Amino acid sequence: MAQQTSTRHYVDDLARGETRDRPTAEVVPIGMSRQGLRQESRHAFIEGMRHVAASVTVVTTDGVAGRHGATVSAFSSVSADPPTVLVCLRSASRICAAVRRNSVFTVSVLPEQLCDVAQAFAGEFDTTLADRFEGIGMERFPGLAPGIEGASIFACTVAKLIEQHTHTIVIGHVLHVATARQPPLLYHCAAYGRVRRSEVFKRA
Repeated sequence: MAQQTSTRHYVDDLARGETRDRPTAEVVPIGMSRQGLRQESRHAFIEGMRHVAASVTVVTTDGVAGRHGATVSAFSSVSADPPTVLVCLRSASRICAAVRRNSVFTVSVLPEQLCDVAQAFAGEFDTTLADRFEGIGMERFPGLAPGIEGASIFACTVAKLIEQHTHTIVIGHVLHVATARQPPLLYHCAAYGRVRRSEVFKRA
């Protein structure tokens, strides 16, 4: 499909050695307005996301709202200056309410041998365990939330909360990091998995 942009003259200017500033062009297919874009179905979105492999993390918090924890796959770095990360939590969940009140949270990126920890904090054993933390080794940091022993840990204070539809984006300033240096546990197509080492390709 042909595309219509405002960049052609800018390219011509660069070819002539001119570098004056121009606004960034927006590429929009000809004949399609923003209002005309079709919203994809919820089912198609969920099915597509099932095929996105992600590290498995446990988000924990502790403070005036009590100690809580949940398994979360929506975790990402934001910035190194200053060190900042984000997690996405379901707004109606207990972990989101607790993080909001406690103003601290810790992200533990689980290694592959801690699959049972992921299951515990995902609530798979809630009918038999009164406390998700029972029997799980924790690392404690004064003034911050605890992390899972053996995991890579990012202990944070809450910097910002952004409400977006059903979820809350929690942005945190990282005050403590511990690196496990172990292969990570992965989540893909509704199942836990591990990294399979393959041939290392050399750069051309």
